[in-house]
Parts: sequence; C-alpha cells; structure tokens
Amino acid sequence: MTGLPDYFYDVNMFSVTFRLLMALIFGGIIGLERGSSGHPAGFRTHILVCMGATLAMLTNQFIAETLSTVTDPSRMGAQVITGVGFLGVGTILVTGGHKIKGLTTAAGLWASACIGLALGIGFYSGAVITGFLVFISLAYLSKFEKYFYNRSRIMDLYVELESLSMLKEFHNIIASQNISIEETFLSKSDQLINCGIGLHISVKIPKDMERHQAIERLNQQEGIFLIEEI
Repeated sequence: MTGLPDYFYDVNMFSVTFRLLMALIFGGIIGLERGSSGHPAGFRTHILVCMGATLAMLTNQFIAETLSTVTDPSRMGAQVITGVGFLGVGTILVTGGHKIKGLTTAAGLWASACIGLALGIGFYSGAVITGFLVFISLAYLSKFEKYFYNRSRIMDLYVELESLSMLKEFHNIIASQNISIEETFLSKSDQLINCGIGLHISVKIPKDMERHQAIERLNQQEGIFLIEEI
C-alpha cells in the first residue's frame, strides 16, 4: 500500500485503531483455519499474538517519535520474535506413536507475529500480502503437499519388534519385499511391549508398491508388534 496519507504512518488515534483492527482481521483469518482443523492454537490465540506484536511495534514507534530521538525501532520487535518462538514450542507435541505434531501451527503463530510487527510499524503492503499468502498456504497447499508426499518412494517408519533377536530377521523381511533401508536408529523411548525394541527407519520402496501396501505387507510378518509411518 503506497501513496497513503501521512496519518496512516504517524502514531495517532486513527493509525493505532486501524493497525490493531487489521491485526485482529489477519490474525483471525489465520487462526480460524488452524482452529477449524482442530489444532491447539486457534482463532483467539492467533488474534492475541498478532495484536500484541502490532502493539509492541506501535509502542516502539511511539517511543522513537515522542520520548526519544535515539532509539532502535526494531528492539521490541526482536523480543516479540523470541517470545513467540517459546510460545510456539507449546504447540509442538510428540505423540505416543512418535509423530511430531504442531510444527505448522507454531509456524503460523510466528508468521502472525511477523504480520503484526509489519502492521505495527506501518508496513501495510507487506502485512496484507503476507496475511493472504499465509492463509492460502495453510488452507489449500496441504492437499498439494500430500499429493507429492504420497508419490514419494522414501518413507520414515517407526517399528517395534518383540525382541532384539528379531532385528536381523526384520532386515531380511524388508529385503524380501524389495524394500531398501536408507537409515536405522534405535529409539531410546519406552516401547509398548516389554523387552521389545523400537526403531526409526527410513526406507525406499519399489516403484510398483504403494505406501500403504508397504506397511500392510510388513505388518503381516511375525515378530513385528507395531509399524506406522511418521
């Protein structure tokens, strides 16, 4: 947004209200998508983060213009970015199945804060464009992402075997299915079965095998207590 009157960029009652309302709108748009998908940080959380970041930058501009001529107008914004990073950690969960969830929501919170910072300093064009692109990324690009991921031949699996002695046999089972192992890591977390072992493995499946077929075939083998894609 260029060519706007000066009162859009100065710190006054109009600009403060306008920037905070835009923060409410764009934070709410992003939050609605997250909340409607059942994620922990939803509508109100994103609004609060975006408006708080906006107020931080407005306060910074107010200090620079009114109270001090020697100040760093980006100082409070830097602290907001750090603080939102800690907030985002609270939305990231490692489930019992060793799947990591909440990374996208954490990134959405961080993006909302950045949009709020841009609004707070009067960078309207950057905030508006980013707000719409973030919403499009969250709402519509997930299908695009899944389309390509489902066609990838590389799979990350979590496997629990009934005992350590099954490890060599498990490797033979995978080889018999024409599946190659790229990486293998022993899991240090507690397993669901006593005396069992957990593995995080990265495998490459044949071109003629679907991802769900690979899991079904391996799950039918004896000695494999649990197998799932992560």
